[in-house]
Amino acid sequence: MNIEEKIGQAITACIQELYGENVDPEKISLQATRRDFEGNYTFVTFPYSKVARKKPEAIGEEIGNLLLQKESLVEKFNVVKGFLNLSISQRYWIDLLIDIYTNPTYGKLERNGEKVMVEYSSPNTNKPLHLGHLRNNFLGYSVSQIMDAGGYEVMKTNLVNDRGIHICKSMLAYQKFGNGETPTAEKKGDKLVGDYYVKFDKAFKEELAQIKPELKEKYPEKTDEEIGKLTEQSSTLLNEAKAMLKKWEEGDTEVVALWEKLNNWVYEGFDVTYKQMGVSFDKVYKESETYLLGKDIIEEGLAKGVFYKKPDGSVWIDLSNDGLDEKLVLRADGTSVYMTQDIGTAELKFKDFPMQKSVYVVGNEQDYHFKVLQLIMKKLGRPYADGIYHLSYGMVDLPSGKMKSREGTVVDADDLMKEMETTASQRTEELGKIDGFTPEEAQKLYHQLAMGALKYYLLKVDPKRRMLFNPEESIDFQGNTGVYIQYNHAKICAIIRKAEKDGIAYKNSTLSDLSEISKTEEELVFLLSQYPAKVKEACDLYAPSIIASYAYELAKMYSKFYSELPIFSEEVESKMIFRVLLSATVASTIKKTMGLLGVDVPERM
Repeated sequence: MNIEEKIGQAITACIQELYGENVDPEKISLQATRRDFEGNYTFVTFPYSKVARKKPEAIGEEIGNLLLQKESLVEKFNVVKGFLNLSISQRYWIDLLIDIYTNPTYGKLERNGEKVMVEYSSPNTNKPLHLGHLRNNFLGYSVSQIMDAGGYEVMKTNLVNDRGIHICKSMLAYQKFGNGETPTAEKKGDKLVGDYYVKFDKAFKEELAQIKPELKEKYPEKTDEEIGKLTEQSSTLLNEAKAMLKKWEEGDTEVVALWEKLNNWVYEGFDVTYKQMGVSFDKVYKESETYLLGKDIIEEGLAKGVFYKKPDGSVWIDLSNDGLDEKLVLRADGTSVYMTQDIGTAELKFKDFPMQKSVYVVGNEQDYHFKVLQLIMKKLGRPYADGIYHLSYGMVDLPSGKMKSREGTVVDADDLMKEMETTASQRTEELGKIDGFTPEEAQKLYHQLAMGALKYYLLKVDPKRRMLFNPEESIDFQGNTGVYIQYNHAKICAIIRKAEKDGIAYKNSTLSDLSEISKTEEELVFLLSQYPAKVKEACDLYAPSIIASYAYELAKMYSKFYSELPIFSEEVESKMIFRVLLSATVASTIKKTMGLLGVDVPERM
C-alpha cells in the first residue's frame, strides 16, 4: 500500500468516526500541497460540508486532530479555508527511501492479466526510414515499455507495407535504370531502392512535361484538371508500373523475383537502422500476406447486414448514423482496399495474440480511417473492437521545412542519427567530458548521447502535437533535454563510485539513528514516491511525455539537492549515509524512467 492509499484509508476512518459516513477510500482525493504552503498532501474538505453539517475549515481541524491521534505517519497539519494540508513524519520518508532502494522492481505495477499489442513503424519497402519514422518508432517502443511496466503482457508488432503501386515504381525504375546495381557498405539496400523511387518520380515528371502541352493543344476545351488526369493516363511509365502490379498479383515469376530481391535488400537495410535506433519487434506482418484477408469478413458482414452492395457490385458500409459517411470496403471488381486489408489483419492479430487492447501508432492523417475501422469491428461484433486505440501523432518538421519522399527531400533517419553522433562528439569534447575514455568507450558515449537527445526531444512533446525538431537544441547539456538527464545520472554514478571506494556502508543501513532530514531531501523522496503513479498515468494515457517530464523533474530536483547540501563533507555520519542512499535511489529511478523512453544512461561522462 502506498502513502496515498494509507492516508486515504486513515481519512475514511476519521470521516466514519466523526460523522458516521461510509466513504470509499478510493474516492478520497489527495493532491500534492502547493509549494507556497506547508505540507506534503492536501485533502479538500468542501465536499463533506453537507455530511458533517459544519464549515470546511472546522472539518479540516477535526479530521487533522484525529489523524494526529490515530495515524503515526502524519506529523502535523494546517488548514487553509477548506484545504487540509498534511505533513508526513520525517521518519516515514527515511523508511520509504530504504524501501524504494531495496525494491528492484519498484515502479513496475502488478500484472493485470491483460494483453496489449502495439503496432508501430509500418514502413514502405520503397524508401529508407526518415525523421517521421523516428517519432513513430520511438513512440511505439516507449509505449510498449510503459505498458509492460504498467502490468500488461505486451507484443510489439510491425506491419510492413511491401506491396502496391509505389513499390512497383521503384521496381520499374530499377529495371530500367539499375544496370545491375547492388547494395554496398556505403549504400545499403533501403537507400538504393529509395533512390530508384526518386528516379521514377523524376522520369515521370519529365514525361508529363512533354505530354501535357500536346494534350492542351489537342483538347483546348478541357480544364487544367481534366488535362492533368488525361496526362497521367497517357503516361507510359505509370501504365507500365500498373501493369507490373497486375503481374505481381497474378504471380508472374520474373516480377515476383525482382520484388523479393529488392524487398530483401530493404529489410537488411531496415535491420541496421532499427538496431541503431534501439527498437525491436516481437512479430512482423507483411501487407503482401494480409491484404486479401478481409474478403471473407466482408462476406460475413454482407450476410449480417452490416455492409451493403451497390448495383456495380462494390461493397460499402453506411456510417451516417454514427456521424461519419459511407465507406467503400471492397471494389466493384472484387479487389481489396486498405480497409479490407485492415479488417482482415485486425482479425489475424487477435487470433495470434488474443488481446484486450490493440494500439496502432500511426500519423494523424489516418484519424478518420481508424474511427471507421473501430466502428466496423464493433458492428461485426468483434470482442476486441472496444480495445482498438489509434495513438495519433503529428508530423515532425525541421527548421528547413516539410519533407517529401518522392522528391528525395526527406531527412534520412540514418543520416540524422549519424549527424547527431557527430554533434554529440563535438559538444562532449569541447566540455572535456571524455577524459580517460578509450576510443571505443567514447564512441559508445556519443551514440548514447545522440540517441538520448533524439528520443527525449521527440517524446517529451504530447504525441498529438505537430512539432519542430531542432537538432542543436536537443543536444544541449542544460535545460529540458535528454543529455541533461543523462549527465545528471553520470554525475550521481560518480558519487556512488566514490562512496563505495571510501567504504560508506549505505546499502544495508537502516538509518535507525536518523530522525531529521531537510525540506529538500523530503521533497526528493516524495518525488521518488510518485514514480509508480507516473507509470500508471503514462500507461493509461499512452503518453511517454509524462515519463519524460518526470525524468526531467527528478534530475532537476537532484541538482537542487546537490547544490544545497554536502554529501562527503557532512559531519553527521547518518546524514551522509542517507544522502548517498538518496543519490543511489535517484540514479536507479532515472535509469528506469529513461529506460521506459528507450534511452540508455551512461555511468561515466
